Amino acid sequence: MPVNINTKMVTLLGKPLSQSYAARMQNAAYRAAGINMLYFYTEVENDHLPDVINGIRHMNFAGFAVTKPNKVEVMKYVDEVDPLCEKMNASNTVVLKDGKLKAYNTDGIGFFRSLQEEAPEIDVKDSVFFCLGAGGAARAICSVLAYNGAKKIYIASRTISKVKELVDDINDKFAPVAEVVDMQNTDLMKEKVAASDVIMNNTGLGMPVSIDKTPIPKEYLRPGQLCFDAIYNPSKTRFLIEAEEVGCKIMNGLGMSLYQGAAQIELWSGMEAPIEAMRQELLDILSGKEEK
Repeated sequence: MPVNINTKMVTLLGKPLSQSYAARMQNAAYRAAGINMLYFYTEVENDHLPDVINGIRHMNFAGFAVTKPNKVEVMKYVDEVDPLCEKMNASNTVVLKDGKLKAYNTDGIGFFRSLQEEAPEIDVKDSVFFCLGAGGAARAICSVLAYNGAKKIYIASRTISKVKELVDDINDKFAPVAEVVDMQNTDLMKEKVAASDVIMNNTGLGMPVSIDKTPIPKEYLRPGQLCFDAIYNPSKTRFLIEAEEVGCKIMNGLGMSLYQGAAQIELWSGMEAPIEAMRQELLDILSGKEEK
């Protein structure tokens, strides 16, 4: 759609963003639904986040999206917080209305819907989850799993203080199912990974800037596990490639991205998101087709 004086803007705040498909998917959705909005990227880290957000308040924005490393930090600069988002203490979606910023989190919603569609054999209430990472995406995913009755959630990250904080938040605000795993303790890591049904990479390792890295040694995995990576570009990270070689079922973050993006559109525009148009655009991206 042509950009004009009435076009509402949305930007994604984070860094790096070169791997993101969000703008192409979102703008395809706006065209399909006839929504006069424009989505674009703004690379920013925590140091300049308040300056950028203050500018957005005074411009023609519907709101903004948030990704690494800003999902927790952004909570300091909003006026209101959705109750579920408040429990998670991380936001990926902020709506601007009447000069006020309200934070939401659609990551957990997107992950859970994609899990149900792509791995229907996983009964969350009977399953043990192992989460690598303790940032914003990990918060959203582990929180929604606890909310939906996960049997157990092990969490490990390089920063043990962040893991302890996340585990305490989940156990206090949702259900007492989370447990800290020290990444430095290799025997404990092996034991807990082996005891888990679903292994989740929410660390960001495996993106183009760290494409040769994986958060977990291949030998820790066992056949039959489901391995999920929140990354969707590349479609198969080293973690997923190695998991497939072991005999695990794999799932990337594309479905999560689709459904969390649809929820964002509905929050920003008040209109129903065109899911199939968004899905087709993502498939076109993956197949290398040029943007229309």
